[in-house]
Amino acid sequence: MSLLKNVGTIGGLTLTSRVAGMVREMIFSRVLGANAITDAWFQAFIIPNVFRRLFAEGAFSAAFVPMFSKRLHGEGGMEEARSFSADVLSVFLPVLIALCAVMLLAMPGVIWLLSEKPIDPQTYPIAVDFARIMFPYIVLVSLVTLFTGMLNSVSRFAPGASFPIILNLVLIAALLVGERWIATGASLEQVAYGIAWAVTGAGVMQLAWLYYWVRVEGFEVKMRLPRLTPEVKRLGIIALPAAIGGGAYQINTLVQLYFLNQLDSGAVSYMNYADRLNQLPLGIIGIALSTAILPTLSKFVGSDDNAGASRIQSDAIELAMLLTLPATVALAICGVPFVTMIFEGGRFAIEDANQTGAVLTALVLGLPAYVLIKVLVPNFYARADTKTPVYTAFVALFVFITYNILFLDRFGVVGVAYASAVGAWINVTILYVVLVVRGHYHVTWPLVGRIARQMIAAAAMGAALYYARDLLTDYYSAGIFERLFALAVLVGAAAIVYFTLAFVLGAIDRTRLAKLTRKSA
Repeated sequence: MSLLKNVGTIGGLTLTSRVAGMVREMIFSRVLGANAITDAWFQAFIIPNVFRRLFAEGAFSAAFVPMFSKRLHGEGGMEEARSFSADVLSVFLPVLIALCAVMLLAMPGVIWLLSEKPIDPQTYPIAVDFARIMFPYIVLVSLVTLFTGMLNSVSRFAPGASFPIILNLVLIAALLVGERWIATGASLEQVAYGIAWAVTGAGVMQLAWLYYWVRVEGFEVKMRLPRLTPEVKRLGIIALPAAIGGGAYQINTLVQLYFLNQLDSGAVSYMNYADRLNQLPLGIIGIALSTAILPTLSKFVGSDDNAGASRIQSDAIELAMLLTLPATVALAICGVPFVTMIFEGGRFAIEDANQTGAVLTALVLGLPAYVLIKVLVPNFYARADTKTPVYTAFVALFVFITYNILFLDRFGVVGVAYASAVGAWINVTILYVVLVVRGHYHVTWPLVGRIARQMIAAAAMGAALYYARDLLTDYYSAGIFERLFALAVLVGAAAIVYFTLAFVLGAIDRTRLAKLTRKSA
């Protein structure tokens, strides 16, 4: 299938998921607000997701998809692919269960390490409980990732891209029930406990959804006694460096959590709400492109077609920047208005919206870098090189930690966001330089010219938004219809200005776009 069609499938479903996630956070902010309880809840929610990204989505997918795809499309066909997946599952599941058991026992120490010293005797046990309730989610969602990798190998991207929607819908339902529960006299703490249990329940539903589609595609999921076959060993050898490299990103998340916990109550919540808006374009563009190009890059690299691999890489960068640049400029200029329109209300005050908007403005300065990292790293994974991203990620982590040690007291939560952006840009710069030095890829001048024209269009769009945002100030904290009107005006004006200018200036290569929409041979 064409790159653009695959990206469209993944991106469209990811957009649906991100919109549902946005609705979830809108309701969450109004029901629970930004306080010590929400800080504890978000902290507990982050911990299993750190391990999920570390062991499942990052390292495991990077190693499993090329190996599974090679067997599926090779001489052994479906039978060899089934045997390989069963061998992997027989080892993968016990490891996950053991990890979960260890973490449940160690959770008081984990929360203590991440907490402000001295710890708050009221919120500490609550945070431990939340984390213990939600951590089993990693076992469920890791199995979901295994099934997603199998389906992606046969270009069935939709089920894997759609499963996050289930989590968002379940949590929305739990929050709505929680609001009614509060009206009958329940505390915020009690409602937060109920929403924590909803996370694990959603994981069970997600696993059932992916299991259904795996069976539809003809894959049998069989459990057998653990067998450390040569293929499983090779998977581990490839995945381990990727896990270490991914560990740098996830350690970054935990370190960020530690620094946020040193600040006033609400800092964790402000970063979470800001990152929800930042993750909207990152998920739709970056993750969709990364998922779509890995199998194709692996095919070209495996056949020593460097020209084909470079073409796919350039296409991904061009699409990424075409969509990411306007999102970055819009979120940077209209951060506070967007946060106010989306989150302000209920137990989330206007002061909370202003602080979150300032965090968002700083955070999105790194958005193009975050997306480019997602686009460039598959070029290494397709060559079974999972070590290089390790080194670049740890350099970025070092920068992040150093910046926060020096400036945390001075800049607070906004400084933490700036540190993330700076680290991301350093990371992507090193990744690109390494690709160039090794002769794997370099940006062509035509691509540079189109990106420059995209930047001009984005700058003009930013000027229009800067003028328009002040005209709509009265609508941002008004009723739902006024907010929707203001949001539609800002987004619509931005889209019209940017894409019109991009088209006129030639920032969109219409010939390449036409080729991307056709199926590849």
